[in-house]
Formats: sequence, structure tokens, C-alpha cells
Amino acid sequence: MMNELIEDAQFSAVDFALEKIKKGDYECCSFINCNFSNADISNCMFIDCDFVDCDLSSANITHTMFKEDRFSNCKMMGLHFQKCNSLFFSAHFTNCVLDFSSFVGRSLEPLKFSKCSLKGADFTEASLEKVVFDDCNFEQTIFDDTVLKETDFRTSFNFIIDPESNVINKAMFTKENVSGLLKKYNIVIE
Repeated sequence: MMNELIEDAQFSAVDFALEKIKKGDYECCSFINCNFSNADISNCMFIDCDFVDCDLSSANITHTMFKEDRFSNCKMMGLHFQKCNSLFFSAHFTNCVLDFSSFVGRSLEPLKFSKCSLKGADFTEASLEKVVFDDCNFEQTIFDDTVLKETDFRTSFNFIIDPESNVINKAMFTKENVSGLLKKYNIVIE
């Protein structure tokens, strides 16, 4: 059964937690100030869509496809990105709260996260090659067996990354934030 195609539609202040979203393929659509919190958006496709001021926290995104989507000022806590469709996964996140979200085993190249909170997020076994993290907070975020080749952390903070259990070839840091790579050694840096 084919999903219905919904193109160039704008959804404003819709509460998808109460009003079920139509299973479909959404192309070039805008979702503004919508509530997807705990909603079931599984098996939908979002292609070249804008999500602005939306709450997607704890939404069911199993087999959901995100391709070339933009999330701006969104609350996206506790999402399980490892369950969504991995084919063509691409998005940009600006000023979003992605705390406690899971990217376990997910390939995220070449996404961009700008001014995002990623507290308690889990990037175990993820591939973040060439991902840009611009001004992001990584407090208590998990990096374990994560590929961080050419990943840009230069303006980000509060990360703890063990160089011995992650691949960090040509990852970018600054003198000010490199201490997050040495935390396990319990040394004092002045």
C-alpha cells in the first residue's frame, strides 16, 4: 500500500498527539508550532520539510524517513534515531534540544547541529564523520566506539571523549575545549 503524497502543505499549531498524523510522504511541507510529543509518526517520510518551534519529544519515529529536513527551535528529547529509516537520513538542527536522544549505530554524515543541547545523548557506535557541531552542549553525552573523523567540535563544550575508544582522526578541537579528551586521565590543566 502506497503512502499518500502531501506536498507544499503548511501545518500550524496542530496537536498531533491528539489528532493522528496521516501516514504519508510529506514533501516540501512546513510544520510550525506543532506538537508531536509522544505521537506516532512511524512509517512516514519527510523530505525537504521545515519543523519550526515544534515538540517532537518521545515521538515514535520507527521506520520514519528524514531526508534534507530542517529543525529549528524544536524540542526533540528522547528520540530514538536508530529506529528511523537509515536510507538518505539527512537533517540540519538549529537551536534544538535533543537531550537524551539516541543515535546508536546511526551514520550521520554530513549533518550539522548548531546551538543545540545534546545532554545525555548517546552516540555509541555512530559514524559522525565530517559532522559539524557548532556551539553545542554535550554534558553527559556518550561517545563509545564512535567514528569522529574530521568531526568539528571547535565551538562546542562539555564533551568527554576517550581517544582510545573512539576514532578521532583529524577531528577538530580548540585549545580551550581539548581538555574533554583528557578527562579520563584525571589530570589538572591550567
